[in-house]
Amino acid sequence: MPISSALSYRGRIAPSPTGLLHLGHARTFWVAAERARAAGGVLTLRDDDLDRQRCRADFSAAAIEDLRWLGLEWSEGPDVGGPHAPYRQSERLDTYRRALERLHALGTIFPCTHSRRDVLEAAGAPHEDAGDDEPLYPRDFRPPSDARLPALDASNGCNWRFRVPDGEPLTFNDALLGEQRSVAGVDFGDFLVWRKDGLPSYQLACAIDDATMGITEVVRGADLVKSTFRQLLLLRALGHPAPGYAHCPLVTGPDGSRLAKRSDSLSLRALRAAGVTPALIRSAFASNELSAYDLLSSHAP
Repeated sequence: MPISSALSYRGRIAPSPTGLLHLGHARTFWVAAERARAAGGVLTLRDDDLDRQRCRADFSAAAIEDLRWLGLEWSEGPDVGGPHAPYRQSERLDTYRRALERLHALGTIFPCTHSRRDVLEAAGAPHEDAGDDEPLYPRDFRPPSDARLPALDASNGCNWRFRVPDGEPLTFNDALLGEQRSVAGVDFGDFLVWRKDGLPSYQLACAIDDATMGITEVVRGADLVKSTFRQLLLLRALGHPAPGYAHCPLVTGPDGSRLAKRSDSLSLRALRAAGVTPALIRSAFASNELSAYDLLSSHAP
């Protein structure tokens, strides 16, 4: 779909430094950079480094180096600064906390002491593999809507969830995938916004960053379409305008499965060491070659 040429276009790329970037990340970030360039807009790099267990400073540095090597350029980010600094999520906790306090004041969240295993067992699927997505939260676990809401500081040691409007149909027009539809409470349930370890969830941090940094279009992988519906609800509750969205089809490995950061042989760092050039990778992306196997067999020296 054509991109608006409005000078106010603001896009972003948001690597999470839990490993080396692979071809799937690279293609999504390349698409984001191309859409920002075509619109004559601004591209921001944000370091999504909230995962204390897996995020590492050397992976953050490697992501910036690898994306520069690929030929991407951005105007704002942790390495260049900008008007919306800081650009590392670990340095933006006060911003997320203020959003949580606003949601609490609005009565749109509730404390939750149930574990992921509790949720899965309640659904009769204790061994369900939901991947990176949340299992559907049972309605029986949520408190009544008129229940007294405890103070945030009085509920340390528990998670906080957003109460979704059950049965509400939600839609958005995706610039790459077309119209997307979901039903709150059916396709996804009450979701995490704040974890008991004192950190915001991906949904809250991402939505707040996109709003406060003035992002007008979010480009990311198609595996995050369901997350978009959650973030739209958060943005609406907090009174923020929603950006546009463009979800990219995923790059696949030789067996057709999505790539993971453990796919070290397909990391940009490994491809660079093997002699694959940035120009060849960009050419494969431009020709819409989505299979990492095909890309390597066609272009690797």
